[in-house]
Amino acid sequence: SNKTCVCWSCFAAMSFWEVPGVQAGVVTGDAAWGLLKHAKEKVFAIPAFNCTSTSTVNAVLEAGRELNRPIMIQFSEGGSAFFAGKSLPNEKGVLQASILGAVVGAHYVRNVAPAYGIPCFVHSDHCAKKLLPWFDGMLEADEGFFAAHGEPLFSSHMLDLSEEPDEENIEICAKYFKRMVPLKLILEMEIGITGGVEDGVDNSGVSKEKLYSTPEDVYKVHEGLAPIGEMFTIAAAFGNVHGVYKAGNVKLQPELLGNFQKFAAGKIGTEKPLFFVFHGGSGSGKEDIATALSNGVVKMNVDTDTQWAYWEGLLNFYKAKEGYLQGQIGNPDGPEKPNKSYYDPRKWVRESEVSMVKRVKESCADLSNVNQ
Repeated sequence: SNKTCVCWSCFAAMSFWEVPGVQAGVVTGDAAWGLLKHAKEKVFAIPAFNCTSTSTVNAVLEAGRELNRPIMIQFSEGGSAFFAGKSLPNEKGVLQASILGAVVGAHYVRNVAPAYGIPCFVHSDHCAKKLLPWFDGMLEADEGFFAAHGEPLFSSHMLDLSEEPDEENIEICAKYFKRMVPLKLILEMEIGITGGVEDGVDNSGVSKEKLYSTPEDVYKVHEGLAPIGEMFTIAAAFGNVHGVYKAGNVKLQPELLGNFQKFAAGKIGTEKPLFFVFHGGSGSGKEDIATALSNGVVKMNVDTDTQWAYWEGLLNFYKAKEGYLQGQIGNPDGPEKPNKSYYDPRKWVRESEVSMVKRVKESCADLSNVNQ
């Protein structure tokens, strides 16, 4: 029940609701892009959480509802296949289970998100060149959904061709972007490489200079995509690494994003013209995040930290109830006592969710995605 209140404090707290077209449930097109513009203006970013199940999706939505803030749910190629079921065939060059899982995941989010009362983006994560059949399958689903409902199934998709030469990367992005623009889909692309390992992609041996983009590299993306449409974001490399590392081990330089903005502004004539995405954000220092936000980061990916939180919920439950989880019958209260109420999956899966909800809220706070 979003009753209209005219007091100033409520208006300020609810300002993202004033973005035209924004409503509870999945946001796409102008409304989704309007939310990203609003984030840039207000210097916050919307965290995007990798989900692999209805349970992890629900945890993200629950946290969003508790904060009354917009949220992003994203599916990786491997996470999508898991969503549909690990036993399904998923052949190289076909990736049928990954397509199915992503589409089913998007439909699931579309069905439940309105009940949580907050705006939600549905996004697909890293798509390397060898995974393009997955991208094609999702785009077909978007086109079919658009024909029926006047909007795409997903809010946005990511192409990650950063392993290819920059020219080819931008060329392939432009080709797909031309197909996405009529559907009002947002494209996220990556220039420069995110180090570390994620979802089976190993960039841990990448040369150091590839971990830092240059202002020229980044501006070339704008030159290649801006004539086609405005709804694109750039995951520029500023020392980002997937996974979690000891503090100080990751040499992030978010001030580079400011240099990219200045260089582009000099060419385009508008201040901070670019929309950036922060990859490999797990374990980042709060000051690095603040610098990134001030330089136009509107989305940050979170996976490693929420994976740990989900596991930790189960771990702590097991430690607390260990004596009740050794067999179906018999526990510290007596040899005949049943344990069903402890090993029922709803019990321990819920403990994982509660722990993940807490971590999702922490990421929102880190990114200033909170009501003042």
